Amino acid sequence: MMTVTVEERALIDEIILKNQLCYVGIIDTAGMPYVIPMNFGYKDDIIYLHSAQEGNSIESLEKNPNVCITFCTEPTLTYQNKEMACSYRMKGGSVICRGKVVFEENFDEKVKALDIIMSQYTDGHFTYSAPSVNNVRVWKIEIESISTKVFGVPHPNSRNYKDKLEF
Repeated sequence: MMTVTVEERALIDEIILKNQLCYVGIIDTAGMPYVIPMNFGYKDDIIYLHSAQEGNSIESLEKNPNVCITFCTEPTLTYQNKEMACSYRMKGGSVICRGKVVFEENFDEKVKALDIIMSQYTDGHFTYSAPSVNNVRVWKIEIESISTKVFGVPHPNSRNYKDKLEF
């Protein structure tokens, strides 16, 4: 089994959009790693997140806006030979993005970001009250670097090899 680096934009977007959550890594105010699962929206190489106006993550990001965001498809167990333990592997895909959080303050831009987040989960159209928009903190992360892998891919010499990457 192999791990394959993915550079095709369509496959990268497919992995990201298959997710219901992303995992956001930040450095907390004590300088320690801190990872939180979050709902997200994704459009045009920008990841949108939302949270309360205050809290540990906000304090941490005000001190250091750098983030690492990870997406991973639901893994499945695969193998090349049912009787050989070392041929078993998890199969899936992952995307790791790095960037800096910018807090969106413009009311109309916050509404657009919230619509992008909602579109990740539903086809509905929504309205937002002014207090709802004003009381949410919208995070905007332009992707500065991206690394994508598909793991658990059968070796090209394997009888289970397929030309198309699956995850």
